[in-house]
Amino acid sequence: MADGSDALLARSVSSIDDIDGDIWNALANPADQPFNPFIAHEFLRALERSGSVAPDAGWAPMHLVLEEHGAVTGVAPLYAKGHSQGEYVFDHHWADAYMRAGGRYYPKLVCAAPFTPVPGPRLLAKTNASRFQLAVALRQATQQMGASSLHVNFTTDQDQATLARADFLQRIGEQFHWFNRDYKSFDDFLGQLSSRKRKAIRRERRDAHAEGVAIRHLMGADIEERHWDAFWVFYQDTSARKWGEPYLTRGFFRLVAECMPERLLMIVAERAGEPIAAALNFIGGDTLYGRYWGCTEDVPFLHFEICYHQAIDYAIANGLSRVEAGAQGQHKIARGYEPIPTYSAHWICDDGFRGAIDNYLEAERAQTGMEIEALRDYMPFKKTT
Repeated sequence: MADGSDALLARSVSSIDDIDGDIWNALANPADQPFNPFIAHEFLRALERSGSVAPDAGWAPMHLVLEEHGAVTGVAPLYAKGHSQGEYVFDHHWADAYMRAGGRYYPKLVCAAPFTPVPGPRLLAKTNASRFQLAVALRQATQQMGASSLHVNFTTDQDQATLARADFLQRIGEQFHWFNRDYKSFDDFLGQLSSRKRKAIRRERRDAHAEGVAIRHLMGADIEERHWDAFWVFYQDTSARKWGEPYLTRGFFRLVAECMPERLLMIVAERAGEPIAAALNFIGGDTLYGRYWGCTEDVPFLHFEICYHQAIDYAIANGLSRVEAGAQGQHKIARGYEPIPTYSAHWICDDGFRGAIDNYLEAERAQTGMEIEALRDYMPFKKTT
């Protein structure tokens, strides 16, 4: 792929190891921006080296590299997909409609952090010009591969604006994030809630700690092999109930523990010193990202305590501005997590199908916007907050 001159070249590579880690990270996480662990070279490499991301798993890496005069000026995490699993921006009904009409929806291309419904930059470049060139190159890659479509999932406002300039269709979703408004403690946060909601959360926390349950925060080397072994059991159980089989391999957790230990927080619930539940979080520059949870014992409200309340505790204690606790979950509202829009952008090659999707997305955007506004009425904060 090229723009017709020798100065600009866009090429794809089949492994993140084919791109220098320092170059990738300088574009993905520049020093003047909060660190996002899910676009770091180390995270994406752990996915590939562990076999969690591989052609056999339906995720074939073909990362985009933009070069100008021989220097890398932009990159994008890109995958050819043979299915729609593990994306969290759902297009199964698009695929069904296109195939019913006689089209071939797969393969498609996805620009995203695999298995990670976390907003973050996708067009990794230093300048707006290079960012736009990446958007154009993504369209060209889709056409040259003969894919039906390209999906850029969980984008930033900046990337979304660039993709709109490149004629990508815009889509809105919703998540629930907690925001730290300079709270000094969890009780300070609770003080901003209505009396009824405040009492409910205190009761949840009390019940979760009942019956001899102890909760610990583990980081880095404090996360021992026995904790990882227990967490793998928890993760497999949750995955079996949600997806039928786990997306991630045991090797992935071993690799991230080796290459990103300072970015990991495991919140573990123990009984008599033995883990019975845990949540794995990634620590960003200004955000705590709750990612994986599981348990082998059903304790009332323990899920809420480990995944939501303890995450808020950590964020307040460490001066983080927000907690992102994953996709979906309107039950998070009662615990102080606020509905916010998320964004994705889509390039559909077939003009007729593109028109149909455009009409659908226009209606969906309006509906999602109204839902977010309606959900805000259920937030637990005092009406004067």
